[in-house]
Amino acid sequence: MRSRLPLFPLVFFSLSLAAAPPSVTGDLPAPVELGEVWDRTRLPLPLPPLMRHPDVVAAIDAARQSAPDLFHTEVIGSSVEGRSINHLWLGRGPLHVLLWSQMHGDEPTATVALFDVLNYIQANRTAPHVARLLDRLTLHVVPMLNPDGAQRPQRRNAQGIDINRDALLLQTPEGRALKALRDRVNPSIGFNLHNQNWRTSVGKTGKPAALSLLAVSFDEARSDNPERIRMKKVASIIRDAVEPLAPGMVGRYDDEFEIRAFGDNLTKWGTYVVLIETGPYPGPDPDRALVRLNFVALLTSLDALASGRVDGADPARYETLPFNDSNVLHTIIAHATIAPGTGVAPFLGDIGIAASRAVRELGTERFMGLTARIDDLGDLRVYGALESIDATGLTAAPLWDKALKVGDEVTLPPVRSGDPIIAPGQPAAIVLLRPVTEGKYVVDRIVNVE
Repeated sequence: MRSRLPLFPLVFFSLSLAAAPPSVTGDLPAPVELGEVWDRTRLPLPLPPLMRHPDVVAAIDAARQSAPDLFHTEVIGSSVEGRSINHLWLGRGPLHVLLWSQMHGDEPTATVALFDVLNYIQANRTAPHVARLLDRLTLHVVPMLNPDGAQRPQRRNAQGIDINRDALLLQTPEGRALKALRDRVNPSIGFNLHNQNWRTSVGKTGKPAALSLLAVSFDEARSDNPERIRMKKVASIIRDAVEPLAPGMVGRYDDEFEIRAFGDNLTKWGTYVVLIETGPYPGPDPDRALVRLNFVALLTSLDALASGRVDGADPARYETLPFNDSNVLHTIIAHATIAPGTGVAPFLGDIGIAASRAVRELGTERFMGLTARIDDLGDLRVYGALESIDATGLTAAPLWDKALKVGDEVTLPPVRSGDPIIAPGQPAAIVLLRPVTEGKYVVDRIVNVE
């Protein structure tokens, strides 16, 4: 399964951020309506995994040129390979808020969402709730902290260092840039924006953790003080905002103190941090849905800070979120008669397929693709999946001939060395067969996750 996506030319950004028509005149819309506003006015940016440093620079330039009185920009450093690290700020309020994305180069969802938030603020700057936000907050945005990692794409920077474990040694130029910015603007609140593994589930529910939240600890005892409790309230606001859009798909990130991490140390230094981790999402267009969730989460929480609504939030809404687990597979073929092609007798069971997403290139085009393997066989009832296939009454066999198509009448081939099999670690290419007579089948479905 591969989605073919074009390489976006930089001319794309000749569209001004001001091009989106104002769509809101009163209070911040309710979350579901805010999602609909995003549907109408989102910027035509590349999908998050396809964003690169030139795209980010072009978007920042478009913002500054379209509203120089609103957006201010500077370069705060350079990556190992010389790419600029950019800081954009807006607002005039006393509460300074720092938002940074793509500290890990292959964790890009919030980068696109941040530009959509900026677009919304500009398009609706005369609306009372946006004017209030600009009067009471000053937002500092670093949309891509690790441009070298984004270029590859990989988690670490060009030195091979995880920037998020460099808060103390500061051996990465990217980490030094973030620390220097924090020390200079002294923000009270930070939003640390990441992506997490696509096997992440909301506890044992089997539901994918589309977003996971963390009010970051500042010591190993995970102590509370008024500022951390306030971050729990911010996380509660986010939960209540996004759950109508992603029911049951909001989890809680592990709050163990990590002595080397930026979020933990910024909190220790006085910038109290909320971590937002974007995870898996079912359906054919997960990137779009996940950017939408981030947009709603960020705007709603910023509005709550500006309005003071955050102070009335219940921190228990955060504290009762289930902790993350790893109970999600990409696909489960359930209740099949499995003929594995190894010579063993067929048996009843489930087939679990795990997949990881990857950017692939072909000439001048970039693609989002999947790398998938059979992960497990047997009784998989404890797992959830982004796609579940009920194979009751069907025989699952390895896809022995790629020319097979639905409706073909076949017999199972003899077992031969080197032929595909159904086993953990093997490619996720499976044919589901409906028996018609003794030894004969009709191809009911082909499952080929790639």
